[in-house]
Amino acid sequence: MATSSSTTAAASMHCRKLGRTGISVSEIGFGGWGIGKSMWGRTDDAESMRALHAALDRGITYFDTARAYGHGHSERLIARLFKEAGRRTTVSTKVPPKNMEWPAHPRTALGFAFPPEWIVSCTEQSLRNLSTDCLELQQFHVWTDNWLKDPLWAEVARTLENLKKEGKIRFVGVSLNSDDPDSALEVVATGLIDQVQVLFNLFDQRALDRFLPLCKKMNVGVVVRCPFDEGGLTGLLKPDTKFEPEDFRSHYFGGDRLAETCRRADALKDLLVGPKAENLAIAALKYCLSFPEVSTVIPGMRKVSHVTENAKASDGKYYTARELKAAAAHRWVRHFYI
Repeated sequence: MATSSSTTAAASMHCRKLGRTGISVSEIGFGGWGIGKSMWGRTDDAESMRALHAALDRGITYFDTARAYGHGHSERLIARLFKEAGRRTTVSTKVPPKNMEWPAHPRTALGFAFPPEWIVSCTEQSLRNLSTDCLELQQFHVWTDNWLKDPLWAEVARTLENLKKEGKIRFVGVSLNSDDPDSALEVVATGLIDQVQVLFNLFDQRALDRFLPLCKKMNVGVVVRCPFDEGGLTGLLKPDTKFEPEDFRSHYFGGDRLAETCRRADALKDLLVGPKAENLAIAALKYCLSFPEVSTVIPGMRKVSHVTENAKASDGKYYTARELKAAAAHRWVRHFYI
């Protein structure tokens, strides 16, 4: 019997367990910020839908979104995908902070960011946007461990438990809007959360120090965001690349930052591009997947070409301890988000 190309492509995608949730997720997930039509320049819905369908056809089973991505636009597009495809896969969404403070300030009271009634309201809205009765994975979109000591935390925890009992959410997690992985060590250690989303890539390797080992110990699922450093690790940017004014990268790579990023990316190309990775973007994804603590990596994808390229990284051929040690010499911690 002949096998369709889409079935063959789906079969080639490797999967991993998302920590103690037991959910099997594709190693490459779909980052849904860009399709939300906010902060990434012009985006076409028809093109976004083609990318979403291509992802499903390639075996991608983990879709990351948030209510804040275009005020629910990203969530609604993913709901449309499932309706058109006639099947659903795993979706993780997020409750935005009520004070819209990104990242969370350590001195901000929990009541300003995530009061119980706000969590309930946002959950209900995401349920409607995603056309579902239950959110499989619901995350705080920003986090600071100081909230564990906030007088309101006990009530917030009860609210989450009630939402679980009501069947409106299955698992709870946190997405670290801060680029510092140590900002969530305490909440991971509590055992209260099932999943974390963390910034981790060839430049910013801090998660290796304490965060990933702790997640392994607590059996918490790890979702890696920003594997391409907002494009800096794709190998496609040049020192003279121009961004649209509404594209946040016009600030992120402002001044001499872009030239320095390109210089460092070129050095990583020389090190990692070869038999295991045909280009730097695939190398960047494979780097993250070389650590078994990582469940899935969620590069942003707005075009079919993005999906096709990124899916190639899931082939089981990852970097050795020796190669990872060489990559460690290229660690580069900076604060471009500020």
